[in-house]
Amino acid sequence: MLGGDGTLLHAARRVGLRGTPILGINLGSLGFLTAHPVPAAAAAVQAFLAGALVPDQRLMLEAELWRDGGLLARNTVLNDAVVAKGALARIMDMRLRVGDQDAGPIKADGLIVATPTGSTAYSLSAGGPILHPSLEAFVIAPICPHTLTLRPTVVPAARPITITLEEAEDAHLTLDGQVGFQLLPGDQVRLRQAGARITLLQQPGLDFFALLQQKLHWGDR
Repeated sequence: MLGGDGTLLHAARRVGLRGTPILGINLGSLGFLTAHPVPAAAAAVQAFLAGALVPDQRLMLEAELWRDGGLLARNTVLNDAVVAKGALARIMDMRLRVGDQDAGPIKADGLIVATPTGSTAYSLSAGGPILHPSLEAFVIAPICPHTLTLRPTVVPAARPITITLEEAEDAHLTLDGQVGFQLLPGDQVRLRQAGARITLLQQPGLDFFALLQQKLHWGDR
């Protein structure tokens, strides 16, 4: 696959869910997911043909949109599901449920639910933690919460997450930053660990923390 991280997210939904391993050659700017740079493209392809690349399986998130008891949409995403308001809309009232536990009402500009892979994307910008890709967990990160004590939370991937929109105007559900749906008061966004995973093909000995230093400039002053 040639492109940036956005191209890989699209490829993950189109072919990755069918079990096809993805070898990403970075033509974008950041290239956090497409870890093979263009100068190393030929060597990466040769390593693939020689069977020397390592399969890296990534957790995915299944998102459903429900309205009036009916299922409107179902999609599987690699990075995140985001419930957010429009530019001129007022703060949103939502209710969050994790597993069988009520996580309370939330007043915020939005809410991000991210996979470990997506923890270095929008969730990180909202103050969320970085999760190692091997973790079986999701990050729930509020966007500009009305209560400053409402902080990003890491929850087990085995527990489903339900976001009920109670009061909002011009609200949207965005999946991987590429697929969007208009939301109405009373809508439910139901999220759970997807049954399928995607497989990225990586160089042997790929160091996640070295990747953080390279892409996110950890340790730079």
